[in-house]
Amino acid sequence: MSHELRCRAYTLIELLIAIVLLGIASAVVIPSIGSADALKVQSAVRAIVADINAAQSEALATQRGRAIVFDVAHNKYQIIEVNGTTLNPAQDLIREVQLVTTGHGLSGTIVAADFGGTDTLVFDELGGPVTGPGSSNPSAGGTVRVTGFGSTFELTVEAYTGRVTVQRLAGP
Repeated sequence: MSHELRCRAYTLIELLIAIVLLGIASAVVIPSIGSADALKVQSAVRAIVADINAAQSEALATQRGRAIVFDVAHNKYQIIEVNGTTLNPAQDLIREVQLVTTGHGLSGTIVAADFGGTDTLVFDELGGPVTGPGSSNPSAGGTVRVTGFGSTFELTVEAYTGRVTVQRLAGP
């Protein structure tokens, strides 16, 4: 009785088809991985907008002023309850948000913050932007600029209403 051994192998055509399919899949996936970095800075911008809107809403809901102090040098911002005419972060800090340039977390760099010559956005007890803590003078509004992964965004806070708009200045 003879036993015939049959070896099954892939043909050259099957191997070429598999290699072509892997090449097409990598051509689709690799650009998506690059855009994940762009999404990180966009999420940081969204978080800043959300925190500005939340501070404004909290000021109105609690009838107490709120301030957001942007610390460009340390790439962070603090949300502070306004009690009087000066800010006391040591006593009145609500939350501090640190942006990162690498790793996990809100990725991006705060490169500028200007609210009438200061880096502080202040909302009065009615949720309107004002020139400073304890002031009733309306603010002229201001901007925050965030960059990261080849993109630059400018957040504009409008005078009187505090409405926040975002504009992409550069990026893919």
